Amino acid sequence: MPLVESVLRRTVYLVMLMESRGALQRLVKMATVSPWICEELTQYPVLLDEFLSMDFGLPQRKDLEDSLRQQLMRIEIDQVEDQMRVLRLFKKSNALAVAASDVLAESHLMKVSDALTDIAEVCVQATLNLAYQAIAQRHGYPVNSLGQRCSLDAQAFAVIGYGKLGGIELGYGSDLDLVFIHDFQEQTETDGRKGISGAEFAIRVAQKFMSLMTTQTLDGRVYEIDTRLRPSGEAGMLVTSLKAYEQYQQKSAWLWEHQALVRARSIAGEKSLCEQFERVRCQILTQVRDENQVREEVLKMRQKMKDHLGSSAEQKKHGIFHLKQDAGGIVDIEFMAQYAVLAWGGAHPDLAHYSDNVRILQDAAKTGCLSLEDAEALTQAYLRERAMSHRLALANQPLQVSAADWHETRAVVCRLWQRLIDPSAIIALDFE
Repeated sequence: MPLVESVLRRTVYLVMLMESRGALQRLVKMATVSPWICEELTQYPVLLDEFLSMDFGLPQRKDLEDSLRQQLMRIEIDQVEDQMRVLRLFKKSNALAVAASDVLAESHLMKVSDALTDIAEVCVQATLNLAYQAIAQRHGYPVNSLGQRCSLDAQAFAVIGYGKLGGIELGYGSDLDLVFIHDFQEQTETDGRKGISGAEFAIRVAQKFMSLMTTQTLDGRVYEIDTRLRPSGEAGMLVTSLKAYEQYQQKSAWLWEHQALVRARSIAGEKSLCEQFERVRCQILTQVRDENQVREEVLKMRQKMKDHLGSSAEQKKHGIFHLKQDAGGIVDIEFMAQYAVLAWGGAHPDLAHYSDNVRILQDAAKTGCLSLEDAEALTQAYLRERAMSHRLALANQPLQVSAADWHETRAVVCRLWQRLIDPSAIIALDFE
């Protein structure tokens, strides 16, 4: 009813629905399956135009890039509100296209996540270009670490994706975990009339980026951004030089920060800087570590997460299983993949090549660190649990399901957790 009421204020949409029976039937099916889609259309009826004309195939990366570039080319660099509107509607309309394909065409889970990740990456790259151009227009260009003047084509700036974005596993409504790095000479001034230091330039680009992405407008936000995984967390600088980032990871980072680095990859910015970041990431992840120490630290961090984010004793008593946080859930599998990289990456550097859990598990089997059967069992459990998390997100439901329905899957994950991470774990029927 809220959607109907919203559409009633725009008679052109009523006419479209009356004239296209197929579109109306698709809309009814979508609304039945996904309250999330219904809410998005209710809140932003302007999305109905594209929604009703969709072919319900998953959007392709090149088409996304071309579409957003063409839309932004028509806007002057100082028309910030128009830029924000284009970015927001681009993200929302394409996320809806993915959801429609998910529901109506039953697209494969990993292809859905790939498409949602592509949308995010295209938005991040376009927003970085806008932010960089706006700051450069005002203050001129900085100098990179080699003494060369930067440009829009040689930015000496990069955006690193962590978490679901880094792991190519975005879902509906996921926020973005981002870290900003630069390769400027921090003390050298930019070449504009209002020159500022390279360090200040980097900070302003990141701030402008955050503003374009996260400012709440009538069209909502593009994404929620979380930057707490940067060196020193919230106490640290918003942007870090690659050199300082590398030193922090080598000398100061906790093991859990190296765990997070397993799921990190460069997603936007200058190609050469992105490649340098990837080299630093591989160097850190392939250090030789004491397996027992890694196991102890991973176990400690996992227990903290269960205590703070898992189901309460009361919920467990009533047969509730938190698909992500409880024993046998998604995070257990993620932690096992991260353990594999940190514990065995020193002897098997190929384990650090990919940032997504499925390919890490496949590589663990290729190197003989895991048996083919164990790697496949974990992969299938992971895909089943993530597929359900997508369906729950579309239905606007929390990640809580009946423990009885997931007993077999959880038992597989818990047995492997016991074998790899915590030999002392007792696998009980209630998984407490």
